[in-house]
Amino acid sequence: MSIYNCNVDILLTIENYGSSMDISENSIGGKFMFSIGDMIYYPRHGAGIIEGIEEKEVLTEKCKYYVIWIVLGDMRVMVPIEKTEIHGIRYITSKERIDDIYNILSGKTGCMHKSWSKRYRENEAIIGNGDVFEISELVKNLTVADRGKKLSTGERRMLENVRQLLVSELMLIMNESYEKMEEKVLGMINQ
Repeated sequence: MSIYNCNVDILLTIENYGSSMDISENSIGGKFMFSIGDMIYYPRHGAGIIEGIEEKEVLTEKCKYYVIWIVLGDMRVMVPIEKTEIHGIRYITSKERIDDIYNILSGKTGCMHKSWSKRYRENEAIIGNGDVFEISELVKNLTVADRGKKLSTGERRMLENVRQLLVSELMLIMNESYEKMEEKVLGMINQ
């Protein structure tokens, strides 16, 4: 049995939400930011789709949650509606901006700190803010640096993670498979 509370920032689960209750009213002090079916990006988790809106009650306190299917790992998360802004959840980037992302990936490599610890902290901040253009730049820079065998084990893990985050968003934007988008990203960096 799971206990849900509005003070919980995120609830991870692998249950099937096919039988979940949909909340038909479209407001919580005004309106919801997202609707069922919206494609979103959740920093540190990747792109996903709002599958539903559920209301949970614990100790007479009711709270509404977005049920989000996250592409990476095929998992479901529940995020309190009133905390989506705190978590940095946003709509995925529009298809009209895809060329900007591709230009970043195929462009020149930016400067990176020589100090591993400073570089790592800066990169963590980029991953946490979820900006697709900064993440694209980070994927490119880490990929190029890794070719020179300059990355530590931690940074190689970071590269794999950030590449997955970027590819998850691109695959929803372009409606392509993960494998095809990953190949395209790597191909652009190789140019």
